[in-house]
Amino acid sequence: MSKWLALWAIIGFFACQGPKEPPNILLIVTDDQGWGDAGFHGNEVLKTPVLDSLARNSLIFDRFYVSPVCAPTRASLLTGRYHLATGTSWVTHRREVMSSEEVTIAELLQPVGYRSGLFGKWHNGKQFPHDPVGQGFQDFVGFTDGHANNYFDPVLQVGHELQAFEGYMPDILTDKAIKFMAADDPFFCYVSYNTPHSPFQVPNEYFDTYKAMGLDDRLACIYGMVANIDQNIGRLLAALEASGKAENTLIIFMTDNGPNGYRYNGPWKGIKSHVDEGGVHVPFLMHFSGKGWNTGEHIAYLAAHIDILPTIAEVVGAAVPDSLGIHGESLVGVMAGKTKKRLFFTHQVVRKMDTIPGAVRSDSMVLTLKADTALYDLKNDPSQQVNLAETWPEVRRSFASEYQHWFEQVTSEGIVPPPIEVGHPVRRIILPAPDASAFAGVRFSGGEGWANDFFVQEDSGAWMSWDILVKNPSAYRLRMAYSSPQPTSVEVRIGKRKHTLKVPPAEKVMIPSPDRVPRGEVYAFHWGEAILPSIHFSPSDEELTVHLVGAVAGWELKKLTLERLE
Repeated sequence: MSKWLALWAIIGFFACQGPKEPPNILLIVTDDQGWGDAGFHGNEVLKTPVLDSLARNSLIFDRFYVSPVCAPTRASLLTGRYHLATGTSWVTHRREVMSSEEVTIAELLQPVGYRSGLFGKWHNGKQFPHDPVGQGFQDFVGFTDGHANNYFDPVLQVGHELQAFEGYMPDILTDKAIKFMAADDPFFCYVSYNTPHSPFQVPNEYFDTYKAMGLDDRLACIYGMVANIDQNIGRLLAALEASGKAENTLIIFMTDNGPNGYRYNGPWKGIKSHVDEGGVHVPFLMHFSGKGWNTGEHIAYLAAHIDILPTIAEVVGAAVPDSLGIHGESLVGVMAGKTKKRLFFTHQVVRKMDTIPGAVRSDSMVLTLKADTALYDLKNDPSQQVNLAETWPEVRRSFASEYQHWFEQVTSEGIVPPPIEVGHPVRRIILPAPDASAFAGVRFSGGEGWANDFFVQEDSGAWMSWDILVKNPSAYRLRMAYSSPQPTSVEVRIGKRKHTLKVPPAEKVMIPSPDRVPRGEVYAFHWGEAILPSIHFSPSDEELTVHLVGAVAGWELKKLTLERLE
């Protein structure tokens, strides 16, 4: 069944089964906030009074799991499916992109009358139809990359346009979410905070509080960022109360992976990017006064990001067609004591796609599959100190077999980054350096090619290429963001057609960055710009390639921008 036939099936079901007053949904996700980055999880230094109060008035899931890094978690929570089945396998080089055929929570709810808004980080595809607008969000204010370059006075995407804002990004996102929630019901409001992910930037009032406690600059900034999140969540909750919408709003709070560095994280082993408990075991609160989910009860049931879509669907009365291939389950029945034995699977990419690292979890055990296989009894050994792989070989073999079967299933469609689609009725398409499918004679300035990175010329004959899929014949203006110490030329090739672009000297200028500690990612710059007034795409074109003519030491390329010509 196609995506759109599935959505028609949802409409038919909702017309018969939907609640008379569909509840609103507020989903709050933070970036790189670990299990221990909250007062209600025993952190005696970090103060999170709003989250602590919300926990006392919510259901607290003590064993809630996500993926080791951000884009896979977001693909799973939005679709109810393991991220590998959605096409998302990692965080950069288009391996973060989710198939446009996936049905998101926003698309599930749209046919039954919901407004959907995303405020913050997306990280599942930069270009339409893989961006938030293409995946069902009518309102979008935020960014599509893995992280933003600066958190003060940011330039954010509003729909498909770019807009400059004043202030601190989490505050701006909160303002926009509050305005969105104030309009008509029912709504699905997805607030995806950018913090405490690096770069480590936070207003003085938050930083100074933790610096005065004797913390180093990095930890003082991280805790300050979380304190700011806590305050902004308080603003969201106060807005719901003031509008009279709180009683009929399901509120979910969670984080996307383990902490971005070693700090207090309870008893759990590991951090972000690890398949051990510390990398994937995160806070999860679910509050809904209308259903009595406000008791502070602790739920021991094994739950995960793949359960969010089916849970929301059951709460609002929307059908989930079998054709969607949902891997998760609704958690509504758990509150009524309806539980079952289940396994949860984890996969992580380390630069190159492979079957491992991975992990399998049950209600009491975890098998981690890395260079060495290890089996732990989490009930008696939550810190994973005693490897039982040789003691319980039958459990090890059974879990390993289950993992292999699962991996084959979720990768059966292949894990190939999709091409960038051209020819849709959107005004702008950005082709950033990390999205290039192939290149030679250049390197990434930051080394890995994370979000916002750029190419630096190393050898003569340098080139870079982006895979494209032309949906409709179309014409665009091409803008190239670059720096070059001397005049040169580049050759832009589309199919067999060649365009020569004369490139004058241009210097990139660093944008001031109020980082509390030196960053690992590249800094933000103002770039020179060269323009091709008109280039054409036809359905037979499969790639766009830029060739540097000659060798120019210090030549750099940030991105290409295609602006559609009417």
